[in-house]
Amino acid sequence: MARVTAKNSDIEKAANVLRAGGLVALPTETVYGLGANAEDPAAVARIFQVKERPPSHPLIVHIGGAEHLDDWVQDVPAAARLLAGHFWPGPLTLVLRRGPRVPLEATGGLQTVAVRVPDHPVALALLSAFDGGVTAPSANRFGSVSPTTADHVRAELGDAVDFVLDGGPCEVGVESTIVDATGDAPSILRPGGVTREDLEAVLGCPLAVPSTSRARVPGQHPSHYAPRARVVLVEPEKVVAEAELAQALGHQVGVFLPAAFTDAAVKAHAVVAVPGSMTAYARGLYGFLRELDQRGCDLIIASLPVEEGLGLAIANRLRRAAGPRPTV
Repeated sequence: MARVTAKNSDIEKAANVLRAGGLVALPTETVYGLGANAEDPAAVARIFQVKERPPSHPLIVHIGGAEHLDDWVQDVPAAARLLAGHFWPGPLTLVLRRGPRVPLEATGGLQTVAVRVPDHPVALALLSAFDGGVTAPSANRFGSVSPTTADHVRAELGDAVDFVLDGGPCEVGVESTIVDATGDAPSILRPGGVTREDLEAVLGCPLAVPSTSRARVPGQHPSHYAPRARVVLVEPEKVVAEAELAQALGHQVGVFLPAAFTDAAVKAHAVVAVPGSMTAYARGLYGFLRELDQRGCDLIIASLPVEEGLGLAIANRLRRAAGPRPTV
């Protein structure tokens, strides 16, 4: 996928907005982020206000390179440096001990901070021009579907964002993998764009993916990444029958049709043929959810992919999308 390269004047404008305490929507390889100066508590507070995000939910600090890691964190273990060396820039976030440069507003009051280096030329150019760290959760309302294009950001947040830096569609399409590197052994707190298998190959040991953890990180709310339509998960072989039953009962049904069943004729309001490639599925996932919302579906029937490689991240997002809706 070809990336859009923003004009130098747009990058400098975005950097100036950050310096002035404003909010910039910026492209990354995963999703679009809602960025603020990581060292400006008032600007960070605006992120929570615009997203309607609980202040206890920590943010990720984006930095321009692994060489800047020690400017933001303390006591970096060897395993974290090894992972950063292999996967940065890239869709990997490391949770480490907070350095004094990071305000507690950005960490949800925790003494740990999540840090990553995005793998997108526009994001890296902005970080270089700004010459600082940028807190940037996904540029959408809290709990809703993450944006993977600049138009998604504009449609959802509108004038609440001071500047939208367009870098084209996101290549990975799901958020970064979050690894807790503060304990005796690293563990995956959120599956994402770097697979567990790739992490284990570098570390030379298995990684746990706990269903709950002592650390608070982005994406842990029971409902997250959710469209307006209710998402129901069923076994792959039951997708067609469940969709047709719900449609017969009066629902406007959207269907995520598994690759093995793409020849099936489904009586439903809207059908999305799920790619057989997990890379393509991850890249398109949030766009598919948005499409079914836009087509007026009130119910989405889907199944989970095999939970290996990027399938683990996709399954995680679908489970959260199907979870109870936030009450905050």
